[in-house]
Formats: sequence, structure tokens, C-alpha cells
Amino acid sequence: MHSTWAITDGAAGNRRQALALAAALGGEVRELELHARAPWSWLAPRVSLGGRLAWDAAARAQLAPPWPGLVIGCGRQAALATRLLRRLGNGRCRSVQILDPRADPRHWDVVIAPRHDDVRGANVLNPLGSLHAIDAAWLGDARDAWHVFARLPVPRIGVLLGGPRRGVALDPAWQTALVGRLRALLHHGGSALIMASRRTPADLVDVCAAAAGAWPRRVWRGARDGANPYPGVLAWSDRLLVSPDSVNMLSEAAACGVPVHSVVSAPLPARLARFHAALREGGWLIDVDAAYRAPAPLRETAAIAARVRDILQRAPGAEGGETT
Repeated sequence: MHSTWAITDGAAGNRRQALALAAALGGEVRELELHARAPWSWLAPRVSLGGRLAWDAAARAQLAPPWPGLVIGCGRQAALATRLLRRLGNGRCRSVQILDPRADPRHWDVVIAPRHDDVRGANVLNPLGSLHAIDAAWLGDARDAWHVFARLPVPRIGVLLGGPRRGVALDPAWQTALVGRLRALLHHGGSALIMASRRTPADLVDVCAAAAGAWPRRVWRGARDGANPYPGVLAWSDRLLVSPDSVNMLSEAAACGVPVHSVVSAPLPARLARFHAALREGGWLIDVDAAYRAPAPLRETAAIAARVRDILQRAPGAEGGETT
């Protein structure tokens, strides 16, 4: 395959998905971070009128020939670029958009939207969760890179923290429930590996650290704490306790082959609730005191990449001259 561009807004979850799919498809990959200007940023990708004027001069310099054979975008801002490049490439630049673009899927060669987003179409693929690079080899490499965690007593409880989002407050009632789960998991001893994200309130990290009590713990709040140990936390944890807000973190936790738990203290938004229900139905997400029956790890990227190849090989190239 010709060179691939992977385009995102720079958000960690979006980057991981785009780069995981690009790696699974193979070939040389160029990563671009783009941020559209207003009003395109408000309307992306439904309105593409004006073309590359949606970006500043530095970004426009990156969006220039020679066009890649494939462009992969993740997130709504990237969808504007992947839609535009499909047209600019005049059928020779194929486009794959990850996550619901909130526009007709016909503007891309392939759209990959998780089942709970309820996006359907002849060129739409619907994995259960997020795409990621996690497999046995990835976990082995992460264990080697973070072998320092081997010294911690077992069970090692990985705590993956997101942050409040629309419909998910992570309020004091939720924090109290989270503390109860963590203490239950450490009731007979062990250690805690606590990971914050850029959306995590500082007081939530402090609450989790205090909940570990006298048991050994490692806490990562951000870059000031050194290298991001997220791969090591996934690879070395015997159980994972994940906040309910992040589809990406829950999907990645479910890929690790260990029990995954979450805490929900109030009704979730409909789409997120459907995702949680699907994880529970498949056995990937369980209660703290439930028996674990070890389903196959949730690793969908390779299968999705194979289906993307099939669609791109069968389908004709994009027609030039799309208008909005």
C-alpha cells in the first residue's frame, strides 16, 4: 500500500486508534495533528466549503501533494480533513474515518463507528469498542519496559481514571463508591497502580491514592511524574478498575485478559450505557465479587483492518468534485 497519513486532533485516545489501524494495515505512516479554525471547527465535517482555508498556513502546508494512498482520521475535527483529502486526491487517496463523523458515511470510503454509536451503512464497520494496538506481543513489550512493577505485591490493581463528561459527573457519591471498590480489591493486600488522564481532576487522584491505605502504590498524575507508565499498568495489573466515562480505556482494559471493573452510581448516557451493557454481556466487565470466566481478550483491530482492506480493494475510488 502507498504511504498513509494518520490525522487527529492530538487527543491521546484518537491518536492511539488512528495509529493502531495504520500499523495494522502496514506501510509508511505520517502522523498529522490538525485543528480547524472557526467556523469550520464548529461545523466539521458537515461543511467542507472553503477547502483548506479551514486551517492556518502551517497546517495547509502539511495538506499538500504528493497525496497519500490512504488517509485515516479519528475524531470529528479529523473527519473534515479526511473528507477533503478524498476529494483532492481525485480518487487516488482513499479515506477511512474512525468514530461517528456526524455526516453521511458516503463522504468517506470507510467509516468505523462502534456499535453503540448506531451508525450504519454499506461502507460502515461496527466494532464493539475502540481500536487499539494491544495484543500478546504488545503486552510482552510493555512488561519488559516496565519490569519495575514486578516488584510490587500482588494482586496489582490498576486504576484508570478519566474525568467528568456530559452525563457522567464522577461526583462525591461516585467517588465514595469507587473508594469502596478499590478497598474491596485490596482487602487481602496487594498494590495499586493509579493512572490519571488529562481530564482527571486532581482531587480524584488524591482520593484514590488515599483509598489504597498502607498498601504500596504508584501514582501517575502527568508528565511531571516522569514517563507515562500506562502500557506497564495494563501489562502488569492483575485486575483493572476503570472509570465509566472512557470507551477507549474500557476497550483497552478488556484487551488485557484480566478482570475489569467499573463503578456506575447514576444512569449513564444512552450510548455509553449500551457499550457498558455489551461489555458485561461478553464477560469483559464484571462486578468485583463476580466469578471471572476469562473471555477471549477484546482485540478487534486486526479483524477491522482486514475488512478495511477488503472494502478498499472492492470499491471504486472516490469521485472528484464533491460539493457541499
